[in-house]
Amino acid sequence: MNGEVFAAIDLGSYEMALKIFELSEKNGVRELDHVRHRMDLGSETYASGQISTGHVEEMIRILSEFRQIMKSYGATHYKAYGTSAVRETRDFIILQELIRQRTHLQIDVLSNSEQRFLDYKSIALKNEQFQEIIKKPTAIIDIGGGSIQISLFEKDALVATQNLKTGVLRLHAIMNTVQATRFKYFELISELVNTQLAVFSKMYLNDRKIENLIIIDDYVAPVLRRIKNEPGKVGYASSAEYRGFLENASDRNTMEVAKRFNIPEENIPLLYVSAILIKCILEITKAEYLWAPGVTLCDGIAYEYAEKKNFIKTPHDFEQDIVSCAKNISKRYMGSKSRRETLWQIASTIFDNTKKIHGLSKRDRLLLQVATMLHDCGKYISMVNLGDCSYNIIMSTEIIGLSHKERMIVANVVRYNHEEFDHFGSGSPYIEGLSYEEYLKVAKLTAILRVTNGLDRTHKQKFKDVKVTLKDHEMIINIDTRADITLEKGLFNNRASFFEEVFGIKPIIRQKRIM
Repeated sequence: MNGEVFAAIDLGSYEMALKIFELSEKNGVRELDHVRHRMDLGSETYASGQISTGHVEEMIRILSEFRQIMKSYGATHYKAYGTSAVRETRDFIILQELIRQRTHLQIDVLSNSEQRFLDYKSIALKNEQFQEIIKKPTAIIDIGGGSIQISLFEKDALVATQNLKTGVLRLHAIMNTVQATRFKYFELISELVNTQLAVFSKMYLNDRKIENLIIIDDYVAPVLRRIKNEPGKVGYASSAEYRGFLENASDRNTMEVAKRFNIPEENIPLLYVSAILIKCILEITKAEYLWAPGVTLCDGIAYEYAEKKNFIKTPHDFEQDIVSCAKNISKRYMGSKSRRETLWQIASTIFDNTKKIHGLSKRDRLLLQVATMLHDCGKYISMVNLGDCSYNIIMSTEIIGLSHKERMIVANVVRYNHEEFDHFGSGSPYIEGLSYEEYLKVAKLTAILRVTNGLDRTHKQKFKDVKVTLKDHEMIINIDTRADITLEKGLFNNRASFFEEVFGIKPIIRQKRIM
């Protein structure tokens, strides 16, 4: 496969950025150029929900210049994304169309979980260091303009992730509102942030030991990489060294800090906010070391594209992180490990042996796996309104790596596993916003989950071996068990009827061993 030139555009809360990459099997992902333009969209949209006409015009002008740069490098493909500032704009569809007409660039919006997942993937560009660090208990701290994401890793697996609305621009806006001087930042920001961090600690840390923090941000990370630039130690610092850096910066005026760290004076207040945020997280996690890999969202965009096009391969299984995240959500809501494992064993067998009738993708298989793990999380709240409570839990919980639409699909599959199915055009609020194709996906995955659930109705994992074959207009489910399955057989038709409605195939149970 020949290489190609790829462009990544990030419409961030505080700046617009363009990166040009050369992608090849030999060299992987190689950065050719990085262009940045400061523009504070976040403060505007977080306050009013709109982007002013002046900023829209400036955005279009810069994007037009980006397009010319892309053309000069011969970029054949590109991806352009808006993050929280654009995401929180009320009239995004109008803005998107205006940009497309004026610049011929398609701008899409990343959900928070998609954005954080790309940021997380960007670290994988530093593959050897990344793999070595996350062998030990590690927290990735992804600091954005509107919020921060804290993701915890143990033994190379993602165990928890949580979004906190304490982004740099939000906190800076609060400091401006209360007219705080820079010397009051530490006290006031710590007071605001520690309240939320205390809740996070109680929910996720408990006795968990965190050894490393990986920092992704636009202010502290570049400074750390300039300070610690010895070979093999770029961007690394002990917690003591970091505190020394913060104290050193706090004792100097804005001009001195800008000159000392070679950054624009206008960025200094945001540097302080981000630095204090990191210090608060250091104190609550008691981490010993920090690493700033110096990556950006643009790197993650390029990494994902290169991965899909087989320019690069990584030993880290990112899809397994999604599964791990779902598993830990299940644990939090008292889900049964044996039950979810049994359901997935049956569901995956049905999915894999009925590909020619469902036409679903490998990604859809992952969504089904997440749905089996969270199939009864709503029991934590109510045994009666199980479907609705499960839906609300899933829609209110970050599953890093899934888009908002994918989370809607999972939530609906879980809900309709327990509730009557709402057909397309029924006006149901649960399927409002889903396209016809997405609705069909929900229907197909629900049909599979209902049959799966019917095979373990008593929650006793009676079936030790399940085999599925298609014959004429029947799906024969051969089960290997000596257990009494009178209940499963008697109640199965209620579950199987929807599968027959969706696929035109009737599920039939056949027991191999009879007592």
